[in-house]
Amino acid sequence: MSNASIRLYGTRWCPDCVRAKRAFEKHGVPVEVIDVDQDRNAQELVLRANRGMMSVPTIVFPDDTVMTEPSAAQLEGKFKALGLVR
Repeated sequence: MSNASIRLYGTRWCPDCVRAKRAFEKHGVPVEVIDVDQDRNAQELVLRANRGMMSVPTIVFPDDTVMTEPSAAQLEGKFKALGLVR
């Protein structure tokens, strides 16, 4: 896996985005947060990743996998799979 950062595409007002950011904070996993309300290119990426749906959070990992609206447990599992937490 490369040293590329994890990118979370979301909004400030989305409760699922807030929950996802908390999961990153809880586990000390760094994440680049990109506000799709402010970035047209980010909006287009989210639409492509989600078959035309503006679903957030959309999270892109360094292994090129994408998770959309994951639960905290799903994120923790991904962190473990990537070796970011125990």
